[in-house]
Amino acid sequence: MNKIVIIISAWLAFMGLAVAQSITTMTVSYPSGTDTVSGYLAMPKSGGKHPALIVIHEWWGLRDWIRQDARDLARHGYVSLAIDLYRGKITDNPQEAYKLMMSVPRERAITDLKAAFAYLSGMKEVNPSKIGSIGWCMGGSYSYIAAMNLPRLAACVINYGNVGTTKAEVEPINCPVLCNFAGLDKTYTVKMGRAFEAAMNADGKLVEFHEYPGVNHAFMNPNNPGIYNESDAKLAWKRMYSFLQKHLEK
Repeated sequence: MNKIVIIISAWLAFMGLAVAQSITTMTVSYPSGTDTVSGYLAMPKSGGKHPALIVIHEWWGLRDWIRQDARDLARHGYVSLAIDLYRGKITDNPQEAYKLMMSVPRERAITDLKAAFAYLSGMKEVNPSKIGSIGWCMGGSYSYIAAMNLPRLAACVINYGNVGTTKAEVEPINCPVLCNFAGLDKTYTVKMGRAFEAAMNADGKLVEFHEYPGVNHAFMNPNNPGIYNESDAKLAWKRMYSFLQKHLEK
């Protein structure tokens, strides 16, 4: 890296702007209980140890948008493992997506989350003390479940997912949590999210909650015509990167 690039990179870091990194991607396999599962891994090409993220898909399965999210996160410096809770199944049909979501045994999903954490922890490119989780919709719910079941998780991002609302339900969480909830969401409501925030605060845990009024569930996915909201999606990503930088990079 020449002197000019070093100066520019330092200035961007000072201004709080990310320097896009070159990345590499691959499909990886690793044990999860008695199963062998696969995931989509995106990681910076730069040397050294990086923070890492377990990236959790929506109820559609591990589709291209989640893979793109993993690549974007990798360009920001995070080793990103997009897990596959459906074991290779994907759909664009809401009824089929619901069936797939309901068919996932909770304990198997928890085992998969633990396996993903173990896989990332064992990578020479990863700082094992700086591993977080991030998910959308069903994946947001499982990001919450990851925080409940992975005591060494360093950060958790929940994008419009199911969360607990009592002190007892958040007690196992050891990491800071960021929530992005849609104001018009009738499934994962703002009321639920606010109750989660209150429970976290009551138990002395770090939580950051953001409501996006006037938008609906899944507003961050550009593949949802009539629902996607570009300005709020960009704001949500800005808040997520700020949160991840604070809790995974320092």
